[in-house]
Amino acid sequence: MTVATVFAGFLALVVGVTLGVLGGGGSVLTVPIFVYVLGVSAKSAVAMSMPVIGLTSALGAIGHWRAGNVSWRPALTFGLMAMIGAFAGARLARFLTGPQQLVLLAVVMIGSAVSMLRPARAAAESTAPDASTVPAAPTSGGVFFLVSALAVGVLTGLVGIGGGFLVVPALVLFAKMPIRKAIGTSLAVIALNALSGVAGYLGQASIDWVIVSWFTAIASLGMIIGTRLSPRLPASALRRGFAMLLLLLALFMIWQHLTSP
Repeated sequence: MTVATVFAGFLALVVGVTLGVLGGGGSVLTVPIFVYVLGVSAKSAVAMSMPVIGLTSALGAIGHWRAGNVSWRPALTFGLMAMIGAFAGARLARFLTGPQQLVLLAVVMIGSAVSMLRPARAAAESTAPDASTVPAAPTSGGVFFLVSALAVGVLTGLVGIGGGFLVVPALVLFAKMPIRKAIGTSLAVIALNALSGVAGYLGQASIDWVIVSWFTAIASLGMIIGTRLSPRLPASALRRGFAMLLLLLALFMIWQHLTSP
């Protein structure tokens, strides 16, 4: 076992814990870990990230569902549209080189970090009604709800992210969900989204299933830990710290692209 493998295992645990606590964000680290720590090619890394994200998120969704924090009607509505987008995005990815996908991922990471650093919507978190008492996608925001789902899916297919940083705000704003339930529901959406992306990459990129298997197992352990710690941890402080990590990593990825021959 190499030092790189041990370090990647530790980072896999971080990915899982972050997904469990924040309902998203952690999955955006998977592709950089595969590329810069394990030496996987960029295009294969994107494809390999999807089963990791999908299976880990599915496990987390089960934990949140048992705690009453998953609302299935908006999850399926959002998830089905995201699945369409993910499959389409994976097919479109054949027109991009691996390095181009990494640069696009870095841009998405910067957007994710900015989203996490924005002031929390305290009022929305404290006053939003339970999703079971409102329509899955209110008429006033239904179009935006579906468009955001499609956009999340396309991004998943193109750069191998779960898109939780977009899913959670969309569920809070358009499905009028409390933040805790939005986090749990987003994991169900991410699972559907990522697994559809896997289907889109079949025959397009090679997948090392050995790496995927042990990485997923460790990330799943982190997901269990994160889900159980979620009610006890200061999510806002963790979100800010994670956002700064994303910014630094994104700048590193862009620098690597600009300085590589």
